[in-house]
Amino acid sequence: MEQQQILIHDHDYGKLDEFFVHSGIKRLFLVCGRFVKNMDIGEYFENLEKRTGIRVIRFCEFMPNPLYDSVVKGVRCFREADCDMIAAVGGGSAMDVAKCIKLYADMEPARSYLLQKIIPNDIKLLAVPTTAGTGSEATRFAVVYEDGEKQSIFDDSCIPSVVVMDPSALKTLPEYHRKSSMMDAFCHGIEAFWSIHSTEESRKYSLEAIRTILEYKDMYLANEGQGNRKMLQGAHIAGKAINIARTTAGHAMCYKLTSLYEIAHGHAAALCVARLWPYMAAHSERCGDPRGMGYLEDMFSKLAAAMGCPGTEAAVNLFTDILNKLGLEILLPGDDERIRILKSSVNPVRLGNTPVLLREEDMEHIYRQILDVGQEGSR
Repeated sequence: MEQQQILIHDHDYGKLDEFFVHSGIKRLFLVCGRFVKNMDIGEYFENLEKRTGIRVIRFCEFMPNPLYDSVVKGVRCFREADCDMIAAVGGGSAMDVAKCIKLYADMEPARSYLLQKIIPNDIKLLAVPTTAGTGSEATRFAVVYEDGEKQSIFDDSCIPSVVVMDPSALKTLPEYHRKSSMMDAFCHGIEAFWSIHSTEESRKYSLEAIRTILEYKDMYLANEGQGNRKMLQGAHIAGKAINIARTTAGHAMCYKLTSLYEIAHGHAAALCVARLWPYMAAHSERCGDPRGMGYLEDMFSKLAAAMGCPGTEAAVNLFTDILNKLGLEILLPGDDERIRILKSSVNPVRLGNTPVLLREEDMEHIYRQILDVGQEGSR
């Protein structure tokens, strides 16, 4: 695919106008949440037609953890509006919906898009992330839900061709989502590093992302401009890492936690990684990485060093300490039935990316640590 173009803006959107005009865009399909109207970037799109003559057709009819039905409606609206570019402004949900609309725009509407082979098209997709977490603007992955079940869609052709990095878009992030989205990016960097599909390139991205997040987290949490700018970069780089290496059990185990307990995705992922990491390090003899146990142990050492720690135990303690200081290190209420639901929800494909072989009883052990449920089911 063509190289992704990065446009960096902070309040001044003159170059973005130039990009749209130069691209010959006449009608822009804007996928965004309703909150965008309160942001600088929202005002930019509100007045785009007055400045450039480019008509903006908004699509906001989706929710967090978007439904497949919302995508179907979005595809229909895109076709009816006869737009020549899609722009996604928001977090992971807006990106997921926009990616799917692009992928399905030329497909047969009478059949489920999920059952059809994806044929790449030349529709341009521009992404403006408004959270520093998902890195979705850098990946070929999208997630939607059908009948309560998560559907993973992936194709290289849905990677946005243009990304606008706008630190001012992070100014209005609620505190909880500021924290949880940062931890999502942090988990992406960590999981991509230990994934069995990691490469030299992806590990380079992972290490850069981890170091950037740790260096600028305090400035970001204080909502300072430089912190927002660097965290956007860190999340984007972490996205580039998972685009190659993919996520592992930390994410595979977190999705049902998100819906079951109505907590943010990044929060759920961090709770899983905090327990998964020491568990894997303690069971390295069950190495599932084809590069071998020696590679696995060296990988854990390099990961700890990237965090400025002498070993895995210290790195896990640092990760948990960050969770504690953010107020995210909590025990979720649970029982044996919820443990059963969680275990049955895990995607075995993502579980297979994990460098230590995990059995059902291993997942149960980790879930019982996350929930306030003892090993015998007593609370």
